[in-house]
Amino acid sequence: MDTNDAPQLIEHIRHSVPFTPNDTKWIPVSARFVAMGIYPKATGAISVYELKHGDLKTVAELEKPNGIKCSSFGASSLHERHLATGDYAGIMSVWDLELPDVPIYAAQAHTSIINAIDGCGGQNIGYGAPEIVTGGRDGCIRVWDIRVSSPVVTLAPSDSKHVRDCWTVCFGNAFNDQERCVVGGFDNGDLKLYDLRTNTLRWETNCQNGVVSAQFDRKNIEMNKLVVTTLESKFRMYDLRTQHPEKGFPCLMEKAHKSTIWQGRFLPQNREIFMTGGGNGGFNVYKYNYPSSRAIKDADGQLMGICGSVQLLNARVISTQPIVSLDWSPDREGLCVLSSLDQTVRVYIVSKTQKY
Repeated sequence: MDTNDAPQLIEHIRHSVPFTPNDTKWIPVSARFVAMGIYPKATGAISVYELKHGDLKTVAELEKPNGIKCSSFGASSLHERHLATGDYAGIMSVWDLELPDVPIYAAQAHTSIINAIDGCGGQNIGYGAPEIVTGGRDGCIRVWDIRVSSPVVTLAPSDSKHVRDCWTVCFGNAFNDQERCVVGGFDNGDLKLYDLRTNTLRWETNCQNGVVSAQFDRKNIEMNKLVVTTLESKFRMYDLRTQHPEKGFPCLMEKAHKSTIWQGRFLPQNREIFMTGGGNGGFNVYKYNYPSSRAIKDADGQLMGICGSVQLLNARVISTQPIVSLDWSPDREGLCVLSSLDQTVRVYIVSKTQKY
């Protein structure tokens, strides 16, 4: 790794919080971000911060009945900017951060903790209706339209006695009003791709280790790449453009952080650059390089995808505790917010991303 001309990882702000920060998200079209988590007394924390003249200003500090595990702005318009959250009691709520005392929508989404949440159809990203997907410890994945009280799609395990914990969910393939896919990752390493248009399981594989995080490089295009992070210090990059009838999608596997990789997030302004956050308290910035040809024909004449390669641009260890969430700013290229289990949120600037 040559760091002479690499993107620089510059700490802009470090701020301690009185709760365990499970998630952080930038508020779209603003210089604000939200940090969410759980207080020592098991109540929920939602704190809003604003960047102002190089300092961090606390805008609001809210306490909720249950700890907050995950969040998304993906299903809300840029005008409303409503925050969807999943909590430790299995309740999915949607909040107006201007009037945050009572949620504008709430539903008992799962029987226990909601591990992951994602949104699609808002923020001028993706086609179709605004929807929220949740994944929980009960092994279910549910898709919600907040205009109705019950889930529009429920994907539940057929064997209720042997339920696998769903650790991550994400939307993708929303390139027109009909198409939309959901990926679910489970604690036994299962990775499943569901087609919401046909209501079928389109593809599944096993990653050999529990799937902690998954994200498409873009939600509003034909599915192109999927980064999947797992336990045992591995991440996988799937090329989703060509599906072989027997071998499925091609996969590139890399090791990083020497511990669990908690997050993998693509840069919104450049889908070839992505960042991973690890259990060693470090984060790595990578660039994906496409192969000269993305598909070849096998001996039977079937098209088979080819993976490219990843290049480590820079890395930095910033904490002794795992980095459990990271989020790129949708408005300022290279600006990101990270939270770690040492009860600290950090704002970093990743420079020179436009050069790649």
